[in-house]
Amino acid sequence: EKVTYEQASKRLNEIIEKIEQGQISMDESMTLIEEGKNLIKICYNQLDNAKGKLTEIKETLEGFEEV
Repeated sequence: EKVTYEQASKRLNEIIEKIEQGQISMDESMTLIEEGKNLIKICYNQLDNAKGKLTEIKETLEGFEEV
């Protein structure tokens, strides 16, 4: 199942809050940090894909203006 940007962002916020509370073990912190790292990758990839699509749309629209 593909995680959306919104889902990944929400989960990242949950992880940050849990770690900031400081009431979890070192092992759980490390597990959450690893999960957070993977979620950040998902967010960056999705933002990069969106940027690419927006660039394509912009170039297409600029092409129409030249006609």
